[in-house]
Amino acid sequence: MPSPAESSPSVRAAAFFDVDNTIIRGASAFHLARALYQRRFFGTGDLVRFALIQAKYLLFGESRSQIETVRSKALSLIAGRSVAEITAVGEDVYDTVLELRIFPGTKRLLDEHLAAGDQVWLVTATPVEIGGLIARRLGATGCLGTIAEHSGGFYTGRLVGDLMHGEAKGAAVRELAEREGIDLSASYAYGDSLNDLPMMRTVGHPCPINPDARLRRHAKEVGWPIREFRGRGRRAAGRGMKTASWAGAAWVAGLVLRTIRRRIQGGR
Repeated sequence: MPSPAESSPSVRAAAFFDVDNTIIRGASAFHLARALYQRRFFGTGDLVRFALIQAKYLLFGESRSQIETVRSKALSLIAGRSVAEITAVGEDVYDTVLELRIFPGTKRLLDEHLAAGDQVWLVTATPVEIGGLIARRLGATGCLGTIAEHSGGFYTGRLVGDLMHGEAKGAAVRELAEREGIDLSASYAYGDSLNDLPMMRTVGHPCPINPDARLRRHAKEVGWPIREFRGRGRRAAGRGMKTASWAGAAWVAGLVLRTIRRRIQGGR
């Protein structure tokens, strides 16, 4: 795979990055949900469900049903909330949590594309306000994300268009390339799961980063290069993900027990 720095300056190329487990370890939506819980946007039961989804994501990778569950729940939770309020929470989450979970290897790769003069776009199922915030903090060109409808500055609880996932990612990249005059044959795409394939197949230089088992098999079958930024090999990465999952489960269990204890003491 040619280095981004080797791209011809006469070619308008771009690099497209998935976010969760490609740029940031784990699911960014879980950390946003945790912050919203701490600000009393919703209850303990909702957080437990998000935590279980996070643990499954770390252990097994993402799935369409998982993404749909997160989407529908998240939309119901933010309905009636202001865009400014959610964006402010997102900024705090990035500064205190997400920035610390960025894979240094992916960040170096992203910076190489920027130095080569490539456009850099994040393509994510994450709400576009949060994805756009991450893009700005990383110095990227912009973000193609899921658009939650809002009216008068407040979320309605509905989507505009489809979830930015699977085939929607490929369609969004093609539309952007036509609008921006990007040469997709000279462009790059990075993702961690089979749900990123439609995006990766649109470019001349697809490259899985931290791929799950299914994407790893596919990449080997078609001869795509693979980048692994999760630490000292896949075995260590697997141990780290399981540790993170159990740590998250333990945190939620402690939270539930404390909540129950407070309710019991309050009823005496």
